[in-house]
Amino acid sequence: MQNDADAANPNLQDIYAAEDLQKLGYTQEMTRSRGLSHILFMTLAIMAVPYGLAAPIATSLVAGGPATIIWGWVAVSFLTLPLAFSLGEICAKYPTSAGAYYWCFRLASPERRNLLSWINGWLTLVGVWTISLSVTFGTAQLIVAGTLIYLPEWAVKPWHTYLIFLAVTAVAVVFCVFFNPILPTIDVISAYWTLLGVIVILVCVSVKAAAGRHSAAFALGHFDPSPSGWTAGWAFFIGLLPVPYTFSAIGMIASMAEEVHNPSSVLPTAIVWSIPIGFICGVFFLVPILFTLPDIATLISVASGQPVGLMFELIMGSKGGGFGLWFIIFGIGMFCAISISCAASRATWAFARDAAIPFHRTFAKVNQRLSGGIPLNAILLSTAIQVLLGLIYLGSSAAFNAFVGIAVMCLGSSYAMPVAISLANGRADMADSPFRLGRFGPALNAGAVVWAAFELVLFSMPAVLPVTPTTMNYASVVFVAFALISAVWYLISGRFHYKGPDIPQDIPREEHQEVDEKREFNS
Repeated sequence: MQNDADAANPNLQDIYAAEDLQKLGYTQEMTRSRGLSHILFMTLAIMAVPYGLAAPIATSLVAGGPATIIWGWVAVSFLTLPLAFSLGEICAKYPTSAGAYYWCFRLASPERRNLLSWINGWLTLVGVWTISLSVTFGTAQLIVAGTLIYLPEWAVKPWHTYLIFLAVTAVAVVFCVFFNPILPTIDVISAYWTLLGVIVILVCVSVKAAAGRHSAAFALGHFDPSPSGWTAGWAFFIGLLPVPYTFSAIGMIASMAEEVHNPSSVLPTAIVWSIPIGFICGVFFLVPILFTLPDIATLISVASGQPVGLMFELIMGSKGGGFGLWFIIFGIGMFCAISISCAASRATWAFARDAAIPFHRTFAKVNQRLSGGIPLNAILLSTAIQVLLGLIYLGSSAAFNAFVGIAVMCLGSSYAMPVAISLANGRADMADSPFRLGRFGPALNAGAVVWAAFELVLFSMPAVLPVTPTTMNYASVVFVAFALISAVWYLISGRFHYKGPDIPQDIPREEHQEVDEKREFNS
């Protein structure tokens, strides 16, 4: 174990982390450049709470309004905590960029681990690609909303939005490829931008309130599910969609494990603390908006389907004021696009490293000539997949919207699988985790699995009734389609060449003791 002197020495931390990574079956190829603050801020940048709540706010307005928005935020924040604790415990024991599919391989029985890790790996990969796509495309739609503040007569066509999406994606890729050494600093800037932005929005909307002020009864209790067509109870659950979307990628920082100092301690701490910090940020963002909310019918009738620009314009009483607050959300979206694209590329690289995707040798390479070592080919593959999937928007905006749901469903399933396997094993494998949950472990694990299962149902439902080809939620169809493709691929090819991570034999207990004594001597 590392003592206090070790913890204060990043060089020793990195040496020990490389040794531990070797025991997990991998060679250190990436540069460790992130401490606790960096990885915590990256998690918060990926969550992008104000952006995550604002971009899909139309769904919550349709499915109940203020009561759904604020109490849904409270409820889902608490329901996500068991998953965060459960992921932190497993991640602390197996801190590798392979993430959840590696955890499944180590926790499952020898007879099932290849298949389960293969399924989990593809769930993870589809999840990180589609969640990154939803952020970059959502930011493009946000740009459209900001433009409409000054050009309300602009007839926005799908190809306009797609071109803007390409521009947003290009910016994110440029930062991931050419500015990798400063990405930790960018995550720090993102945290300050978000904090100051929430404060500015709180003050500005509270002072101006040009659309009028509401009572606490309205801001915290008004509930009208009629626009959704659902019954009151189910409409509330449908209105929760923006909140699980905001929290859906908390486990993605596991893919950064091999770029983190002391990952067994840093990663679980960042995952767990991101929930309460994000919760507080969300409360300070939502409450002032709900007390000054413009007419809901006006907001949900916006032709573009993205009412954020109009909402801020009406609250501030001027185009300039509305644009200023919109720009804060836009900045958060861009920071999120950069951070989430980086994490998605690492997940792609890790799966390729274990020979689980076509041309895996190409996509598993780390380019040491660029930015201190980056998986350039994996970055380009992840980006190319997202650009191609984005083309679906040109044919059907409803089909594209399903990718938001499929991202949450895939990531939620991939997180729940290793937790469920560990729980089924009686949690015996977690007895020596550096972040052990102790007697609370079974309850927290069970809560995480149940919530993930409920998310699968929730994100399969259409947001409004009656269901038409336009309002149909295709997430379940896409989810099943990806599952079938990966299963068929495994039968045709995967089972013959995919052997899972190459795990060395566990070293004897005596050698562990020698390593600990050596660390104490060095410190």
